[in-house]
Amino acid sequence: MQQPSRILLQTTIPPVADDWNIGRFSLLRDYLASLRDSQGMPLFQITARDREPPGAPDSVLSHIDTASFDQLWLFAVDTGDGLTSADCDAISRFRRQGRGLLVTRDHMDLGSSVCTLGGVGAAHFFHSKNPDPDPSRRTRDDTQTREISWPNYHSGANGDFQQVDIVPPLHPVLADPEAEEGAVRYLPAHPHEGAIGLPPHDPTARVIATGRSQATGRAFNLVVAFEVSDAGGPAIAESTFHHFADYNWDPSMGAPSFVSEAPGNALAHSVDAQRSTGRYVRNLALWLAGRPVDTLLA
Repeated sequence: MQQPSRILLQTTIPPVADDWNIGRFSLLRDYLASLRDSQGMPLFQITARDREPPGAPDSVLSHIDTASFDQLWLFAVDTGDGLTSADCDAISRFRRQGRGLLVTRDHMDLGSSVCTLGGVGAAHFFHSKNPDPDPSRRTRDDTQTREISWPNYHSGANGDFQQVDIVPPLHPVLADPEAEEGAVRYLPAHPHEGAIGLPPHDPTARVIATGRSQATGRAFNLVVAFEVSDAGGPAIAESTFHHFADYNWDPSMGAPSFVSEAPGNALAHSVDAQRSTGRYVRNLALWLAGRPVDTLLA
């Protein structure tokens, strides 16, 4: 019998109530914990935590390469001080050991502490650190929230959903046999997503899904996948943590007080978009565990 894959859901901030603490990803946690194989056994064992106060290495992240987790889902919700060099070094060793890594952030410089992560960190482009190598993309996209500058791609309101454009060939994390096109076509929307792309000199990485701005019509990258190689285990760079946040799945769950944009409710009224989002999350967890995404469920 295969043991559950052990997943650490981890933010890069302390447990601050009025912020994107790990409690605001409870629907993701509960969904992953609910998934069962065809024998009714759990597919995943979930640990969810915030980091300890910044300024010193986190006791878990700085030693994650010696811990028993199989995959790390890192929600970079800090303003630049969320990871120390010791944290980054351990996370990089964790992936080099062949374990799975998801790294996601948000607009502008939110989550920019991930820049020093080996490989996956270089796929994240920020305003002040590691900017997009294409100068033409260093422009404001969303203009609704004036204090937020580039990168800030507007895929829709929190609580709504966006259409996903598949970059062929279809990657396993985007497979959805129940959909007419055989692929995940919808993900939660967000007014100002971050920017991701291909790190230089890394042939294991490719863009697998893109979105399109509702403000300007510009296409932007949603997901970059890193295949298993001598450099490390499977990894994903994601344009925004809002694809996974409670508020984006169900706005009635609430958001920090600094969120000013009015939410939508289209996701709650679309069975297809809800199923698509769930399928994507399930595929991600299985692929990062090194398991086939067509694993039978109970």
